[in-house]
Amino acid sequence: MAEFSKIEWTDHTFNPWTGCTNVSPGCDHCYAEAWSKRSGHVKWGNNPRKRTTEAYWKGPLIWQSRADQFAAQHGRRQRVFCASLADVFDNQADKAWRADLWDLIRQCRGLDWLLLTKRPQNIRKMLPADWGPDGYPNVWLGFTGEDQERYDQRWHHLAAVPAAVRFVSYEPAIGPLRLDPAAPVQPDWIISGGESGPGARFMDPQWARDIVADCYSLGVAPFFKQWGRYENHPLVSEGGRSIDEAKEADTLGKGGGLLDGRLVRTFPDAREEAFKVA
Repeated sequence: MAEFSKIEWTDHTFNPWTGCTNVSPGCDHCYAEAWSKRSGHVKWGNNPRKRTTEAYWKGPLIWQSRADQFAAQHGRRQRVFCASLADVFDNQADKAWRADLWDLIRQCRGLDWLLLTKRPQNIRKMLPADWGPDGYPNVWLGFTGEDQERYDQRWHHLAAVPAAVRFVSYEPAIGPLRLDPAAPVQPDWIISGGESGPGARFMDPQWARDIVADCYSLGVAPFFKQWGRYENHPLVSEGGRSIDEAKEADTLGKGGGLLDGRLVRTFPDAREEAFKVA
């Protein structure tokens, strides 16, 4: 739960509480569950969630105090991934904790909050009363869709919710995923990547090519994060190179991060206006 994140698409991670329950195949090798077992901080599954400390909750306020400095230095706003070790829209999370989180988000209008869930069906009923017809301008709403089945199950829930940015994490990619060009609404951003760690499942390089091609053709920002393991890398799986050769050629991310020699890491155009507290 460090201040600065090593995740390529965010600057910070923030966990208002920890703990979750696995809900689909993408959860099978959950890094957060593995962390919970190592740390003993919280018991995973259908067990009580654990709120993080008041001192920890002050972190975003510190980042907010540096918002202008950060923007001047980097030419963009800070991004906060919430939550990497929990789910904001978890039924088993305390409603009062979620209300406190919305209060914190309103206070930190200089940060872009990326709320990623596997439960998009819960989003609408758990939004704050002042969400409004356009959402909060500093909140991006997203869900994990690890294959076509999970994407199709979940996208229509998120598509119906107003948000500054709607995004999908196609990670871990455990099956092919294509966007429907006839869909009335498309995501603003799609993160894709292979699974890493013990027992990581195979990612076909064509899955990455297809989703990035769909993004470009439909005006969606693509972000290819990593192959997860070098066995997935097309230099190895298609090109016949050794893992050591692939490691020398591509050091970006776990298992490398180049897609056919290109770094594909783009972001959506998010609204920059300050959020007005009602």
